[in-house]
Amino acid sequence: MIIIADLTLNDEYGEQTMHIQLGGKTAVVTGAARGIGRAIASALHAAGAQVIIADLDLPAAQQTAAVLGERAMALHVDAANVSSCRQLVADVLSQAGQLDILVNNAAICPIRPIDEVDPAFFDQLIAINLRGPYFLSQAAAQHMRARQTGRIINISSVGGKTGGTAQISVYAATKAALFSVTKSFAKYLAPYGTVNTIAPGPSHTDLTADWDDPALLEQMRQTVPLQRLGTPQDYAGAAVFLASDQAGYITGATLDVNGGIRMD
Repeated sequence: MIIIADLTLNDEYGEQTMHIQLGGKTAVVTGAARGIGRAIASALHAAGAQVIIADLDLPAAQQTAAVLGERAMALHVDAANVSSCRQLVADVLSQAGQLDILVNNAAICPIRPIDEVDPAFFDQLIAINLRGPYFLSQAAAQHMRARQTGRIINISSVGGKTGGTAQISVYAATKAALFSVTKSFAKYLAPYGTVNTIAPGPSHTDLTADWDDPALLEQMRQTVPLQRLGTPQDYAGAAVFLASDQAGYITGATLDVNGGIRMD
């Protein structure tokens, strides 16, 4: 259950009521058929936004949209394919009329030790985890600049700051690059909109579900001061906040949601 609550503050500037409400907004979340993307899409939907569930697995995306019901629809996207990324934005504008919020969440994180990484593996992660978000943001930002409003949220990782582990070095590299992409697009979209990053900590999600080394997840858990791995729901509230007017003066920033594993 997701509760979007009012918060009333009384201070020297008078009474201020904060209400996170995204009614009238259209949000696109990539990789939203499951995991963190699904949790974020559900939270945006609960806040009143029309949500596009964009995923490579269209049937799974359609199932998620059906669960959300009214104000939810599914569209196909292959984040590794620039033409598909651009077509997604075109389809959203054609069917929804506007694009207010883009959440670049789609990513893969297969395990492969550094000495086993080959060019094909490297290029695959670059294509999905970095090139996709870049060109989706490029297409979305052009529309947002024309309307003089918009929010882009990139889902990175604490591994982008720490280098991750030797088993996920390429994944960590792609997530590190997203921090720079966020800052570049924040400058490009300003003063009309904002671009920010959420950096999850070690998490147990569909992204890690196929790892054949449970000991690695346990090793990661032990490094977290809060002594648990993150869940998809842990990141949903952060995305709703960054998508809202309450975060309108935050851009080019990274919101760390990692259980205390890294405290900047």
